[in-house]
Amino acid sequence: MSIAAPPAADNALVEKVALANRILYDQGVVDGFGHVSARDPASHAHFLLARNMAPGLVTAHDILTFDLDGRALDAGDRRVYLERFIHAEIYRARPEVHAIVHSHSPSVIPFAATRTPLRPLYHMSGFLGAGTALFEIRDVAGNTDLLIRDQALGRALAAALGPHSVVLMRGHGSTVVGASIEQVVYRAIYAEINARLQSQALALGEPTYLNEDEAALAAATNDTQLARVWELWTRRVGGGGQCRS
Repeated sequence: MSIAAPPAADNALVEKVALANRILYDQGVVDGFGHVSARDPASHAHFLLARNMAPGLVTAHDILTFDLDGRALDAGDRRVYLERFIHAEIYRARPEVHAIVHSHSPSVIPFAATRTPLRPLYHMSGFLGAGTALFEIRDVAGNTDLLIRDQALGRALAAALGPHSVVLMRGHGSTVVGASIEQVVYRAIYAEINARLQSQALALGEPTYLNEDEAALAAATNDTQLARVWELWTRRVGGGGQCRS
């Protein structure tokens, strides 16, 4: 069966997805692995994701268009990420989500392994709300390599995420969702920072977390400041560059 030609993606969004990859690498959220995507606002049944490569090396020319079945529409002979189903199935389940980050950020890993939710320890992580969701792949598929390698596992992950902004993945990492590239990058960075601070606080005693009202108010304020940090992070990685032809 032939695959329909992809819609023409906005060059500014393509460049922003490439920048997001490099920012997340610069901030220590991803290393040689991990990925970030954006839903195409002109065609909600498609999303933009890099080809299979290290995030810190991604440029606009590496960004591909996928449909919600996880099929790359313009990859040619370029390899694609095995775990593209994370993105496809969350976009299918959550129409308000417009950007997704999957990472193995190190401070987050122990929380999933111990079934300890990330909870907002300070105002910068108000988006964590009442805490994170947890995905236990053994409950869905038994013993696996822990990767989300097909649609069924992607659907199970999306179901575990539910209405939350972050889902922890035992033995694997986490997936973060947002309404924009800027917001999801912010959330992925501050989820990692909150995890580090929460570990430190737990070692000292019983932390006092933001309650749900405080978290919601803090998150709303922080969402008005995304342009400020996005400019900083973009300059650090040398923002700009060529757009995809």
